[in-house]
Formats: sequence, structure tokens, C-alpha cells
Amino acid sequence: MQIAIYSRPKISPELIYSTNLLISELKKAEAEVFLYQPFYDKIKTKLTDRNQKTFEKGDIYQFSCLVTLGGDGTILDAVELVKRSGVPVLGINLGRLGFLAAIAPADIPAAVQQLCSGEYTIDARSLVALQSNKTALGQFPFALNECTIQKRDTSAMITIHAYLNGEFLNSYWADGLIIATPTGSTGYSMSCGGPILLPTAQNLVITPIAAHNLNVRPIAIPDDAKLHFEVTHRDKDFLLTLDSRTQVINTSFELHLQKADFTFNLIRFKPETFINALHSKLYWGFDKRN
Repeated sequence: MQIAIYSRPKISPELIYSTNLLISELKKAEAEVFLYQPFYDKIKTKLTDRNQKTFEKGDIYQFSCLVTLGGDGTILDAVELVKRSGVPVLGINLGRLGFLAAIAPADIPAAVQQLCSGEYTIDARSLVALQSNKTALGQFPFALNECTIQKRDTSAMITIHAYLNGEFLNSYWADGLIIATPTGSTGYSMSCGGPILLPTAQNLVITPIAAHNLNVRPIAIPDDAKLHFEVTHRDKDFLLTLDSRTQVINTSFELHLQKADFTFNLIRFKPETFINALHSKLYWGFDKRN
């Protein structure tokens, strides 16, 4: 079994401890371990066993799975790493919330045992795909959480004309607009008043950011819908983001968005469920008044 390990090259004592523990447990289970080259270059002097194999971006297809060390942002990085390969991802949570990266460092030995014995399920998450009349956000125009269209810095509000399957939907006069997947519904969209969707929901959510019109509310749409956006703005430039990747573009860009034709596969262990995550991460059901 060949296991890839990925993390952002920002070294901390917790990351060093967790990486050494993970490598040790995987080798005990007779797995072949590979570290992402930029990560290895940063952490190699801190490794107990410095004789490690490495991999580059294009090598991902050979692995049984990818293990990330970090928070949910690290998993978002991994989306661009695994791309269409279908390689499943297991997240070790060194961050704060951990909706996607759910395994605590203390649980690494048990997680490795379940992983190497195949005692897990695959949680297939949908993505959104961006198309434009001009090059936008490089060679991987996909997002697991959300696509956002936003004004720049302290500039005036922007107007976003939205079309759903070719039919005019609304003109949003706002600081921006979020188009979130079910996975992204617990992120930026939720903080702007959008609904929480179960990961299996076949929907996307359109959530305005600080809309000037009080009657404009988030709306859930079928995930097979095709969206088209046109932006008008006195300064012409605005921000386009896919998850954590951002580009400054202008009003000459035509933006089309729809569900991607592949999924991002997360490894889940029993009894881990999305409802349990709502309890443990957002404290649902723990109101002392009840």
C-alpha cells in the first residue's frame, strides 16, 4: 500500500510530532510512505527517520490514498493536488474547526490501523467548475467549497447579474456573491446567513454578501443548473475566488458555473457522520437551556 503525505510547509511542534507519529504507524503497518517534496524539504531535519521517499504533483495517481496534516484549508489545497485522480483523502486535523479534516493527532494509530485494513467508507463530495471567456485561476478552475465574486478592498458595491439556465434570476447589488457546494455550506456561505446542506444534498447555494436590498435572500438551486454571471462596477476590477485561490479580474470576463463532472473523495471512519460533526463542531444540541 502506497500512502502519500501532504502538508503546508509551515512547521510547528504539533506538525512535527504528528508527522513522525504518522510515518512510524504507517511503516509498522508495512505501508510505503511518500512525502510531498516541498513539505519534506521544510521538515526533513525534524524527522526521526530522514530517509523518506518523496513525490511531486504529477505522481498522485500511483497512491492508494493521500493523508493531509493540517486543517480544512490544507484539504482544500489537496483538491488541486489530487484533481481528477479519484485518490481518496484522509485529513488529520491540526487546525481549529475540522469539518473536513476530522482525525485528531491522538487518534493517528487507530486511524492508520483502520486505513490499512480497509475499514472505512468513501464520502464523495461535489465540486463546482468555472468557465470563462478569458483565462481565470489557472489550469484547475474547480472549487470544493465555493466560488465567490467580490468587490475589492474598500471599493463601492458591485452589481452582479445572475442567470439560471439562461433565465434571468436577479441583479445582486452587494459586496459580493457566494456560490457554495454542500461542503461549502458550512463555510463562508453560512457566515453570511446561508443554509447548511447535508453533504449528500444535490444542491448549490447562492448567498449574497451584504446585499443592499433587504428582500434578497440565499437561494438553494439544483446542482445540475447552469449559472451565468455578468458584473458591472464603476472601478471595473473585482475579485474572483475558488476556495482559497484569488484573482483580480474585470467586467469584460463572462463567468459560467456548474457542477464538476468528478468528485473529491474523503475517507470516513465509523461512527463519524456529518450530524456528529454538527454536534461537535457547532455545538448543536448542547444549548444549556434545553
